[in-house]
Amino acid sequence: MKVGLLLEGGAMRGLYTAGVLDVFMENNVKIDGIIGVSAGALFGMNYKSKQIGRVLRYNKKYAKDKNYMGFYSLLTTGNIMNEDFCFNKIVNELDPVDFETFKNSEVEFYVVVTNIETGKPEYIKINDLKNKTEVEYLRASGSMPFVSKPVVINNKKYLDGGISDSIPIDKMMSMDFDKVIVVLTRPIDYRKKKSNQIFSKIYYRKYPKFAETIRNRYKMYNEEVEKVLELERKGEILVIRPSKFIDIKRIEKDIDKMQAMYDLGRNDTLKILDNIDFKQ
Repeated sequence: MKVGLLLEGGAMRGLYTAGVLDVFMENNVKIDGIIGVSAGALFGMNYKSKQIGRVLRYNKKYAKDKNYMGFYSLLTTGNIMNEDFCFNKIVNELDPVDFETFKNSEVEFYVVVTNIETGKPEYIKINDLKNKTEVEYLRASGSMPFVSKPVVINNKKYLDGGISDSIPIDKMMSMDFDKVIVVLTRPIDYRKKKSNQIFSKIYYRKYPKFAETIRNRYKMYNEEVEKVLELERKGEILVIRPSKFIDIKRIEKDIDKMQAMYDLGRNDTLKILDNIDFKQ
């Protein structure tokens, strides 16, 4: 039986996902393939490297470090996530990724990125976190628009995968999985509202297709939520989502809120663990 796992993004809401994945690892829940979007990709990679607790640990430790993420990084580097600190120092020195375990894992790991020239999503398989090009795709998936420079890879420019495919349920269902788990980071009643239609058009005037994708994101997101609900009602997928709302910022500095989001992910998963019948 092949099991697929879809991980929504949401910046620090992704700590909910980290809690879910840690419970999966602690209870030997078998996953064969992952599609991660934005924070879902950045945090989800730790399932493939089998590093329980790593996401919560480094986020709590460095949340208030001006060199990690926030407006200091934005002003000094042009990126709200400091490229060198996040994708070099943390992964190589401060809280190293288990590169060998990641590379040797049989779990297929895909990240979603948005091509800003086409406005379309691309789904990139990541095999080796020592490969600089693959790491750049991972970075692009989590590079939020307006507060991040486009990531240039093979002469193409990319940003946050969540802009063009926030919950890639169609892509996941088209793949060869017998069971599918979807991890969302918003409660069941959340829907996106229409955003400012002018700002993106002006800011990304050189990339009109990308600007249009941003303007239509709310429609795409809400349609995908409805698809997930319908598949869930039919019993075709298992969905794990926050059972309550926690007011956590995208760039959160409050350690207690971060812990609470992580704990909610753990607790919600433990409650439905008996419904997961595909453990190793």
